[in-house]
Amino acid sequence: MPLLFHPTVFDNIKIALENQIYDYDNLDGILMVTDRSDVLDLALMSREFSLAFKLTEGHNVTSEIVLKSSVKELSEEILAAPGANPGCILLLRFYMEIEDVNEQCPAIEKLLISIWGPDFQPVQSLSFRYGQGNDTYNCCIELQFKRQITEDQMEDLPNLLQFLLQSAGELEEV
Repeated sequence: MPLLFHPTVFDNIKIALENQIYDYDNLDGILMVTDRSDVLDLALMSREFSLAFKLTEGHNVTSEIVLKSSVKELSEEILAAPGANPGCILLLRFYMEIEDVNEQCPAIEKLLISIWGPDFQPVQSLSFRYGQGNDTYNCCIELQFKRQITEDQMEDLPNLLQFLLQSAGELEEV
């Protein structure tokens, strides 16, 4: 008798996120998916999935949701290691252009903490293209969850995505 495929926690969370985001795109029309990546890194035996989108009413902010799982989590789950609680790492990223670093970066931090709470300290990375001749910076803002996401949090995903959409909308105004 052939063995049946049992999806991992990573697969289950990935499908739940992917379905909801594509529903927001195709059915609700509130966003447009701009990029999708599903990578199996054979050197590290890890997985990473990401979906990037822009709000249909937005112009400056690209949002990205990233789900990661290492060989440790995958192997503990597949081998049913005793005491293991398999999960994934979840990251949220926002990409936007800013002009006034001293004004906009603190405003971004304050805005995201007001939405996500003080446990989520946004990490902002700035870059610019040398010789471009303007004062515009590319800002990448990252929020990382301090603990792994497991199947126990599946019912929280719709609220998480609502906060993500709210964050993207409000960042458009910064």
